[in-house]
Amino acid sequence: MTNTRLLLPGLALTASGLISTAAAVGSPITFSDVAADGGAGISYRRTASDRYAVIEGYLSAGQMAADVVPVSPLKSRGAPGVALLDYDRDGYLDIYVTNGPGQANSLYQNQFATTGIVEFVDRAVAAGVAATASDGTGTCFGDIDNDGDEDLLVLAYNAAHSLYENQGDGTFADISAASGLSYDDGAMSCAMGDVNGDGLLDIAIANTPNLDVLLAFVAEPFALNVHNQLFLNTGGNRYRDISATSGMQTLAGVPAGEATISWAVSIVDIDLDGDQDIVLADDQAAVPNAAQGGVDRGFIQVLENDGAANFTARAASGTGLWMGLSINDLNCDGYLDIFGSNFGDYSLISFDPAYQLGDAASRWILGQADGSFSDPGVGGLVSTPFGWGASTFDYDNDGDPDLLFHGGMDLVTVVDQTNAGALLRNDDCSALFTRDTHALAHSTDHGKRTVQGTAVGDLNNDGFVDVVTVSNGDVPDGAPAVAYPLSYGSVFDADANFTPLFSPVDASTLAWTGVETEEGTLTVEINSASNGNRWAAFDLIGSVGIIAGASVNRDGIGAVVSFTPNRGDTAKQAVQGGTSYASQDSLTANFGMGHSRVGTVEVLWPGGVRNRLYNVRAGERLVLPEIPCSFDAQWPSLAAYRRCVRDAVAALVNADIINAHEGARLRASASRGYHSMR
Repeated sequence: MTNTRLLLPGLALTASGLISTAAAVGSPITFSDVAADGGAGISYRRTASDRYAVIEGYLSAGQMAADVVPVSPLKSRGAPGVALLDYDRDGYLDIYVTNGPGQANSLYQNQFATTGIVEFVDRAVAAGVAATASDGTGTCFGDIDNDGDEDLLVLAYNAAHSLYENQGDGTFADISAASGLSYDDGAMSCAMGDVNGDGLLDIAIANTPNLDVLLAFVAEPFALNVHNQLFLNTGGNRYRDISATSGMQTLAGVPAGEATISWAVSIVDIDLDGDQDIVLADDQAAVPNAAQGGVDRGFIQVLENDGAANFTARAASGTGLWMGLSINDLNCDGYLDIFGSNFGDYSLISFDPAYQLGDAASRWILGQADGSFSDPGVGGLVSTPFGWGASTFDYDNDGDPDLLFHGGMDLVTVVDQTNAGALLRNDDCSALFTRDTHALAHSTDHGKRTVQGTAVGDLNNDGFVDVVTVSNGDVPDGAPAVAYPLSYGSVFDADANFTPLFSPVDASTLAWTGVETEEGTLTVEINSASNGNRWAAFDLIGSVGIIAGASVNRDGIGAVVSFTPNRGDTAKQAVQGGTSYASQDSLTANFGMGHSRVGTVEVLWPGGVRNRLYNVRAGERLVLPEIPCSFDAQWPSLAAYRRCVRDAVAALVNADIINAHEGARLRASASRGYHSMR
């Protein structure tokens, strides 16, 4: 078997994989939107959902009754997501983004391999993934049949989802009807991961109530909610629903049997025990929590796997309006942490004084040695804005993970504009964050965009990670930006604005202000790569079906990659088939090295096997294959371990996954790793 994706120049595990990080030393990182004003071949505009007709009725009448707000629609312009994947296996990331009914989704093929610049051509229709009739929401991808290319799942609002099998020739086959996947109201986000350890990617779907009316968000705690779903891959691209039997629908902190409002889902080995757990972002919304005299429902839920796809839930957070997820080791202590985006400290408190500063803050929940989580608050940031999509990545390549989250919300009567782009720089792996206002200052004004999906990946293979975001609607130029009547002494205070769409005439009537939101947009923000910091990047390949005893899916989804630059902190990245909100980051594990020139990478594979590679050089972009011989296991002898590694490497060479030189490098590191444990 030859996997051409793994043999591309600059991706193979060779000494020639060194890539220059030429940059102007000392220049701060900035991002530039190459898609602005239709640039780079990006023509995306988000078509509104059918429920926007209700809003159009209000606009046509020039007013609305105050009592119709609770029965008005939520996200009337839709809930688009975005994913970064290399669907054509040319070595460069492409962009998939969902759209509204009657408008084709977009599959933007990256042209960098042929033109040398970041520009795109929309291939969605030709590739067979347009899903034109659907109101697209979230999307995720992974190699569900282990044939070496990325397959694609596209969720639809209140309609059948689309599962596309990559044919390996630039096209996809729609296998939805035979897949066994079912749908329910308000599917928002999806994730792929191997929950039962059989080497096949399973699928989790986060569901919300029907968005045609706001009642479930403002008045009714449970009756209108919809359970989340978990589908087991049984082979042959077919799935079996195990939602009810797996524990997926038994949640912590809520009445038995009740469903919640889940905006985001991740499948990840959160406790680093070798099996895949599930994390959910649940929304308290405007229903008072127990402390306010109501009922709790909005937790970050962690569903711990027993290794056989039986899950037990516990709440990792207090109640909040949790919306997006990003998982990483933010303080470099060896445990995975959870970032959850939230409603923010400005609009919610302005509308409801029962909430206090911090109740709805987007913030990080830190993993502890005993498996619990602690909430340290947001520190010197004091307050945070509205958040949907979220990603963790080392944007400045200084060796520690940073945070980015975007957001905005059409709240029927006003549009929240508090988030002009929240890029948070980590202070030396401390999980104490400072907002970087410079990096996004000369890019698109995100404060005017109601950003939903966010995804990150290196679009031009320069070693610095880029950012793609999609909004469902934008505030037109010239529309008023009114400051919220709150000031916390936070760096976010200056951006804490809203745009009124309707203003009170009297107690029962609201008049239209003349402002109507516009179609949403896609941004493609390229990292300037200008500070001279070094980097290394890793693509994983699971060896199930290639090596006897291997058990990991071809994409290596579910693995946790750790990288330690010489004299630096150890950073981690979980390889996840679904991240952020309704979106998915690139599967490549990108690590900054600061000024270091060499480092060590270690992979914790699903199932618990550990592999290690020493002497990774700055600028290397490597493929790391699963070798099912853990250097930290109890072996009867060094000879037995070496024999296992030798046979595995030989199988990889015979399958054209690696060459003999690469195999020698892996064998040498394996022996060194073995001795490090004795």
